[in-house]
Amino acid sequence: MIAHLKGREKALESFGWTGREAEWIALVCLHSGVFTRDQICDWLGIHPRSARRFIRDMSDRRLAARDRLAGRRVCRIYARAAYRALGAENIRHRRIASVRVLLRRLLSLDYVMEHTGQAWLPTEAEKVAAFEALGIERVLLPVRVYRGGGGDTRRHFPLKLPVALDAGGAVFVYADPGHDTAAGLRSWGRAHRELWEGLQEQGRKVEAVAVVLGDGEFERAEKVLANWTDPKRSPGRAQASATGREIRREIEQIEQGIRGRDKRVTGRYGSLRGCLVRLAELRDALPAAPSEAMIDGFTVWRSTRLSGDPF
Repeated sequence: MIAHLKGREKALESFGWTGREAEWIALVCLHSGVFTRDQICDWLGIHPRSARRFIRDMSDRRLAARDRLAGRRVCRIYARAAYRALGAENIRHRRIASVRVLLRRLLSLDYVMEHTGQAWLPTEAEKVAAFEALGIERVLLPVRVYRGGGGDTRRHFPLKLPVALDAGGAVFVYADPGHDTAAGLRSWGRAHRELWEGLQEQGRKVEAVAVVLGDGEFERAEKVLANWTDPKRSPGRAQASATGREIRREIEQIEQGIRGRDKRVTGRYGSLRGCLVRLAELRDALPAAPSEAMIDGFTVWRSTRLSGDPF
């Protein structure tokens, strides 16, 4: 049993999928929408010929299409009915996408395949609900606004990358589709920074995982993530006696004390004037203050299945 599927794979029995096959289809639909021959061969433990028959059957039943991705054949599950059965009808995995987006999804699936025991949150709604249940405001979640004729649409966790959450902490996965620089990884980190800070302030550990294909991506990701665990590693970073987060926390405490006329706070700084002087000092120091570690740990994970021959 794969806990994070929550039994949704049983809804696929009407399509003729049961057991391990049903789990596979559910994993693909929820985490990527696409898969390769090598991936399904490993999951089901079958020969490539059997995998081709499985894919051909899905294609003949108009449940999936065989697409090409940079010289590699992939299978894309597009049947709305299958996604509807899983409670994910509006997920965009079923649509045709760019090469980079499809590769990002394949890398995400490859990592989830090897870590099905994690408490993954497959859909946008599940991610948002899980963090709000912790008391983290929606405004802290990564978001992208899509503008259209019918109005603006806000999508949280727009890259649809894997996120796992349990009592001990959270795991955030970034799948590198082969960018020439680390800009994509850094942008992803900035989008999640406030959420990570919120989790850390609750005493929850934050782990980042970069999933890559090549040596270049591996080295870049390792360097960036190492700096996120220890900001002092970055050259030229200003030093201060308190980190930016600590300074912001003290500012908030003083402001709350002033608003609430809390004598314990004013007494700590001698008087109301002392509070105001300290606020001014803190605000002046904030721009030069070093950041605390963005994450508590990291892993760079190399996919091997996606470097195989096309089928």
